[in-house]
Amino acid sequence: MTKKNLATTLTPEVTQALVQLGKRLRACRIDRQLTIAQMSEKMLCSINTYRDLEAGKPSASLGNFATALWLLSQLESLHAVAPVPASLADGRRAKRGTGIGTAIAHQELDF
Repeated sequence: MTKKNLATTLTPEVTQALVQLGKRLRACRIDRQLTIAQMSEKMLCSINTYRDLEAGKPSASLGNFATALWLLSQLESLHAVAPVPASLADGRRAKRGTGIGTAIAHQELDF
């Protein structure tokens, strides 16, 4: 899927959430008196890439968002996204069936 197509497949709620995330990122940057050029330099990315983050563009990399949060001392806020206790998430895999009616349809597969 191209970046252009990605934007057209998102729901309005997802689009709005990304825009709000970008606004919060911008507010943190301004609060720390950093320019867009300074942030992009610290992140080793282009100014346009950083602008995409603050604009909430869906094609912006999650890695870039995480790096920006780290630089702004906000990386801990990423732990609040889809909170699941680590003990539940670590070492678990989704259960997959091989077909209807087979004996291992509900057996956990771990490759």
